[in-house]
Formats: sequence, structure tokens, C-alpha cells
Amino acid sequence: MNRWLNRSVTLVLTALIGWGVWSVLHWLLLAADWQVVVSNLPLYVVGSYPVDQRWRPLLWMIALVVLIGFTLLGPRRGPLQRWLPLIWLAMAPLGLWLVAGGMMLEPVSTRDWGGFTLTLLLTFGSGLLALPIGVLLALGRRSRLPVLRLSSTAYIELMRAVPLIAVLFFGQLLIPLFLPPGLEINRVLRAVLAFAFFAAAYIAEDVRGGLQAIPPTQREAAAVLGLSEWQSLQLVVLPQALRIALPSLTNQAVGLLQNTSLMAILGLVELLGISRSLLANPVFIGRFLEVYLWLAAVYWLACTAMALLARHLELRLDPLRSDR
Repeated sequence: MNRWLNRSVTLVLTALIGWGVWSVLHWLLLAADWQVVVSNLPLYVVGSYPVDQRWRPLLWMIALVVLIGFTLLGPRRGPLQRWLPLIWLAMAPLGLWLVAGGMMLEPVSTRDWGGFTLTLLLTFGSGLLALPIGVLLALGRRSRLPVLRLSSTAYIELMRAVPLIAVLFFGQLLIPLFLPPGLEINRVLRAVLAFAFFAAAYIAEDVRGGLQAIPPTQREAAAVLGLSEWQSLQLVVLPQALRIALPSLTNQAVGLLQNTSLMAILGLVELLGISRSLLANPVFIGRFLEVYLWLAAVYWLACTAMALLARHLELRLDPLRSDR
């Protein structure tokens, strides 16, 4: 009886899964109208960037794809591997220079930035700022100085208790009111700062968890070797804590990339902002499913690439697997 029931349930589930897959493929290949995506690919990539200058953000994206491929598929040993972390760090200022202009390139206003280019710039910029701030907050929360410890704790708890959209509204609408006359910060920089200060609180807790996982014997061994407290933290404790916190930091990076879509509410035309403007066009009214499925695929590819890079770094830092 149980065997017959298991077979029946298996057949029914197989039939339902097969019907679902066939229906989805039929819609994707025959019923869906992908003209809304195909005809607007330049908008999705670079937004309203000047046509004659679009080669600049495209060049940056191609360099990112090549660097991702080399990092994941390239040789694990060689002279270039030593410079790979610095190359990754240089990608953010390189992208900012190519997109913003200056220094032999025609300047382009931030009003013309958009699409996937803006999404990547927001993610890179805020991530590079949030990581060192988060590390400092984590160290401050574990400090013996009461003022430093309490102020770091208050900042972390305050940021974790406030919704991200409220921080973004504050960054976009209220910060200009507190600036002195004549000083102006563009919308992209305000968004980067808001994202960075918000994400730093969560990164601080991830790093603090990594610091708590380090046994006291590590510090004692460093002291026996003659290292000062700062040298012990810099050379022994903090590298191990960051390696332990790497999966959590990866999760924060993926969340940061996804949260950039909130900027569409505040007027920045990143991926979601482009989609909302296209769906408001009478030519593409009703194409919600195609547009949002396309967005889901783009975000999935970007987040998967970030997860693979983090997994690659995690394996490289694992002393038991680094030589394999």
C-alpha cells in the first residue's frame, strides 16, 4: 500500500513539474514579447548616458567581466595573482573616472548616469566605504575605552533599528539642508554615503562575531613572539576574523547590490528606475512580467558572480585547501 502510494505521488508530482516547465518554456519562447527588453538594452546598461561616450562605461563593464573570468578560471599561481587584490580595488576608481570623466575625458553629469552602470557604482563605492568603517566600529565596540565603546554601540544599534529607506531619504533630502551655502554633494555621492553608513553597522556585527571566534591563545602567542597589541591585532587577529566573517560579509555585499533598487523611489534611474520609466511608456504598457523577469535574471547573475568570487576567496584563504 505504501509503495503504491509513493509511486502515485511521485507520478503526480512529476507530471505537475513537467507541466510547469513546459508552460514556462512555452511562455518564454512563444508568448512573451521581449521587445521591451531588446529595444532598450542600452538604457538598461548605461541609462541616458551620452551616446558618443557610451564606450566608457561599456569598457569598464568588459574589464569587470574579464577580471571575474580571470579570477575564477585563471591560474592560481603566478606573478599576476599577487596584484589581483590591488586590481580589484582599482576597479572602483577606474569605473568612477571612466563614467564621471575628467583627466582627458569629457565630464558627464551624474544626472546622465543610470542603468546597470549606476547599480555597480553604488555597490562598489558604498562597499569600499562600509568595510573599513564597519571594522573600526567592531573594534570600537570591543574597546576598553568606555566612550569609544558606548558611542560605537549606540551607532550600530541606531542604524540597525532604522529602515534603510529612511536613511536613504535622509541622505537624499535632508543632508543638503545641513550643508553650508555654496557646498553641494551630488545625488550619487549622497546615495553612496547613505548606503555605506547603513551597511557599516551590519558589517561591524559580522566582524565582531569573527573577532569573538578567535581564541585568546592567538593573542597570547603573538605576545610571546614580541608583537605589540596593535601588531597582534593587525597581523594575527583581524585577518583571521575577516576570514571567519567572509560568508556573512558576502551576504551583506549581495544585500547591498539588491538594495540599490530602492534608489528608484528617490529618483535615481538604476535598473529598477529604468524599468519603471519604460513601463510608464504607452508602447510597453502591460509588459510587467517580461520586464521584472529580466530584472530578476540580471540581479541573479550579478549576485551569483559575487557569491562565486567570495567562495573562490574563501577557498584561497583556507589553509587546508590553499595548496590544492
